[in-house]
Amino acid sequence: QVHLRESGGGSVQAGGSLRLSCQASGNTYDKMGWFRQAPGKEREGVACFYLDDSTTYYADSVTGRFTISRDNAKNAVYLQMNSLKPEDTAMYYCAAGTLWGKWSNTNMYKYWGQGTQVTVSS
Repeated sequence: QVHLRESGGGSVQAGGSLRLSCQASGNTYDKMGWFRQAPGKEREGVACFYLDDSTTYYADSVTGRFTISRDNAKNAVYLQMNSLKPEDTAMYYCAAGTLWGKWSNTNMYKYWGQGTQVTVSS
């Protein structure tokens, strides 16, 4: 069993920055991911961190602006978001998944946090 809790969301102006945190407890999983969902849209993968080798993946829309990182000692994963755009506005979720499958596939993640809202105004 894995429990996840996100924090760090808020409202910022375009070009601003936020750092999201995901605190994990319980059993460890093979990868941790950040997803987001805007009203009327499907949940999409934002970034993923593989715990074994620290490999990371990013959606094309956030590459160069977002950075996912892991603090093993604290059992936490972070998403540093810079140069935020209005289209980044969404509910952001962290999730724990297994090794196999495409990193951005929501079906590969068993455990999810409750989400933290990010709103970017122009």
